Amino acid sequence: MRAKREPVRRQEPGPGQESVWDYPRPPRVEARSERVVVRLGGQVVADTTAAYRVLETSHPPVWYLPRTAFAEGALQPASGTSMCEYKGRAKYVDVVGGGARASSAGWTYPSPWAGYEVLVDHVALYPGRMDSCEIDGEVVQAQEGDFYGGWITASVVGPFKGAPGTMGW
Repeated sequence: MRAKREPVRRQEPGPGQESVWDYPRPPRVEARSERVVVRLGGQVVADTTAAYRVLETSHPPVWYLPRTAFAEGALQPASGTSMCEYKGRAKYVDVVGGGARASSAGWTYPSPWAGYEVLVDHVALYPGRMDSCEIDGEVVQAQEGDFYGGWITASVVGPFKGAPGTMGW
């Protein structure tokens, strides 16, 4: 007999916070002006104040940085693709910096589907594969699991999809 699953309990956001359970489906894209700095191998590999974040129910935001924000040579094509039911087919990139290489640590949508065209020439990163990812000086935490690439900050509350046992949410 299968155990009954407990319902997901939304954490109530405090002042200045937002709940991922208030994010929409299909996901919404927002232009952002916070300073985003990414480090790998002890070096800054990306720095921008012109990012997008994608907000989807139950997920911490995924930040997309313009290719122009990355240091020369920091992005290298990687093998593999995946499919998003909303954005289309993603291609992966390795991120290189300071003598380190993070394999398939980022992805991009070269030809995103309708509604997500602004993501062309932008790259999302798995923050757990970088030395650090910062938003306005706050080091983000990586979303659990190895499929989603959400960036968790003090301004976002869950619970978050991605950990073991959450795939059915």
